[in-house]
Parts: sequence; C-alpha cells; structure tokens
Amino acid sequence: MQNEETAAPGVETPAETPATATRKRPKPGERRVQILQALAAMLEQPGAERVTTAALAARLEVSEAALYRHFASKAQMFEGLIDFIEQSVFTLVNQILEREGATGAQQAARILTLLVQFAERNPGMTRVMVGDALVYENERLQQRMNQFFDKIEATLRQVLRGAATADGSATPTVDAQVRAAALTAFVVGQLQRFARSGFRRAPSEHLEATIALIV
Repeated sequence: MQNEETAAPGVETPAETPATATRKRPKPGERRVQILQALAAMLEQPGAERVTTAALAARLEVSEAALYRHFASKAQMFEGLIDFIEQSVFTLVNQILEREGATGAQQAARILTLLVQFAERNPGMTRVMVGDALVYENERLQQRMNQFFDKIEATLRQVLRGAATADGSATPTVDAQVRAAALTAFVVGQLQRFARSGFRRAPSEHLEATIALIV
C-alpha cells in the first residue's frame, strides 16, 4: 500500500509558498487510506508487537479522536487491511484461473507464487495473514484470515482435481484434497517464517525448486 503521492525520484518539486505549505484537508476517503497505510507500515517494523491507536495517531500527527472519525474501532482498521489482502489476492487468482492453456498443476504453482510475492511486497500484511498482528485483537479478525486460507485451499483443490483426473487417478477428489491441504500448509509456513524472522528469511527462497518438488 504505497503512497502514490510521493514524488518520483530525481524530480524536483516546486518550492512551497505559504499557501501550499499549509496542510491541506484530506479528500473524503483519503484519510482512511492514509490510516491503513500507516498501520501497515508500523506492522512492518521487526519486533513490533501490538500497535496502539495512540502510536498510530502520533505517526499520523493527528488525535486518536480523528482516527475514530474514520473507523469505529481498531478492529475495523484491521478489517480494512484484510479487505485489501482479499481483494488484491483473489483478483489475481481469478486471472490465473481464467487464463487458458494452463494445466491444473501450473495454476496451483502460480497461485502459490502469487501468495509468496504478495507477502514479500507487503511485509506488514504478512503479519496480518499469519495472525501475528491479530493476537491481541478481535477474534473475528483471525476467523476472517482462516477463511481466506480456506478459500485458497478450496481453489487449489478445484484445480488439482482436474490434474489428478488427467493423470488417471482412481481417486481424484481425495488426491486433490490431500495435495491442496499440503500446499496450503507449505505457503502458510513460508509466510510465518518470513514474519518471525523479522522479514530476513524471504518466503521466495528456493521457491521455484520447492514448487517443482511438491506440486
């Protein structure tokens, strides 16, 4: 969730006049995005535990009351991050599924790669995905992330059933269930290691070779 308003490297911005130096009031919806960006950035800090609304407000240089004008609770802020994760990932998953000419095994490999790449690009989101950032938060947030991975597993099961059938399996449904569960556990483990290493152990480490072995 990068801030698109950051000036491009090497481009000089005009000197601020007294009028432009005055802080402008964010447009409707803009402040919500700023809050979610700040929350995600704070979660990227290695060793960060519970993010408080006081710390979040301080980072944004606003009052806690200002945060609650845009979100009814901190849980709702985390729900905003989960919405971003779900929409980003499943939009791309659907593109993989709609692409013609790929085998079920190839689709499964691409879905795993997608999840790993998303995590590497969004370390703060990774802590939400694996639940580290949700330990002290509302239980329904963890339930939503559980449902996210359940949906990933169901998608993998769907594409792998066709692959098992094509391979002549006598029990394609069972084979697909077993493999989908194993692949989901693998990718969750990669994300957990990434988060718990302070983002030093990249989840893409040996990814291509590993996928070739397990898919």
